[in-house]
Amino acid sequence: MPRANRRRRDDAPLNLDRAVGGTARREMYAGGEWFVRRVTGSGSTRAYLCPGCQQNIPTGTPHVVAWPAEGMGGLDDRRHWHTPCWEARDRRHTRGAIR
Repeated sequence: MPRANRRRRDDAPLNLDRAVGGTARREMYAGGEWFVRRVTGSGSTRAYLCPGCQQNIPTGTPHVVAWPAEGMGGLDDRRHWHTPCWEARDRRHTRGAIR
């Protein structure tokens, strides 16, 4: 008998924050805690400079956004990183400022 390929029905409500922009998680960096969120390529609308390698992150490239967990952490405190640069942040020295 063939298997029924029906989706399992979940009664859990949709998490809109996660569906739209992902969830921010806390990670350690430079002696402090940072909120970190992955951004899809379609979610990026301009080019950014990665503080890990000092190279441009072109528009439409998936990457990571990090901002300090302490304080308010305004828009000026956010840093856009290449995903591999963020993952290697403890093994390499940044050439630019982290803030």
